[in-house]
Amino acid sequence: MYTTRFFKYLEFEKRSSLHTQKAYVNDLSQCQLFIHTNYPDTDISKADHFMIRSFIINLLENETGSASIHRKISCLRSFFRFCVKESYIVQSPMNRILLPAIAKKLPVIISESKINAVLDNQEFAAGFKGLRDHLIIELLYATGIRLSELIGIGDNDIDFISSQVKVTGKRKKQRLVPFHPLLSDSIQRYLLVRNSLFEIRSVSAPLLVTDKNEKLYPRLVYRIVTTALAKITSQEKKSPHILRHSYATSLLNRGADLNAIKELLGHASLAATQIYTHNSISRLKKVYDQAHPKA
Repeated sequence: MYTTRFFKYLEFEKRSSLHTQKAYVNDLSQCQLFIHTNYPDTDISKADHFMIRSFIINLLENETGSASIHRKISCLRSFFRFCVKESYIVQSPMNRILLPAIAKKLPVIISESKINAVLDNQEFAAGFKGLRDHLIIELLYATGIRLSELIGIGDNDIDFISSQVKVTGKRKKQRLVPFHPLLSDSIQRYLLVRNSLFEIRSVSAPLLVTDKNEKLYPRLVYRIVTTALAKITSQEKKSPHILRHSYATSLLNRGADLNAIKELLGHASLAATQIYTHNSISRLKKVYDQAHPKA
């Protein structure tokens, strides 16, 4: 009962993203199963910090990644905070739980030259499919938007006069992201072909659609991006999010202000954006080692 109300709270009050909601459902269910198995007749809302700690130890023993453990702890903190707020319990057991150390990973990026090779030199399929696939990659790199934001763009979100696109990010927060004239040309070419093939009944219709004129889904975007990037890089990670990392790093390397990049990416705090400075510093060190006479 409490968990159901918690999930409704996430959706309607916190306005958490669908991705977060699904992750929290899985995390809470996993903890609930562990407690029911190891502490019979104990509901998760009544779990104490010893039970939660044993759950975390179990995760560590099963070699669960530190990032996943952090997310599960974050989920449990939100859940018990909700239980306190609703007066189901007096105090959260998470007050006595410490986060395990997590190794910070630098974002994986693809160089500008390689991305340009994809957009300028790589052959895409003829017709609608090729135009759409090319536009997906160009949009992701030219605006730095997230996968969910890409899928959510409607025709009426594109402002060709101001050269900007309105995207809806985490917690339904909207922002305007500028784009360059070349991207504007690509969008208009795509729309010309799409509108000749399919009946578009609303100005708020999805910009990007499948071959059957249905809204794009994440797995299809992943497949399109990974297929294209596999032709220019051998690195293991080739997800759409890498294009977002590459966008931010390109801006930083070309002198963009960190606060401006934060706004463009839709980050809630500057701390999330600062991770890109590490890649920039690494590049500067490489330049120093190659060019300075005392290096």
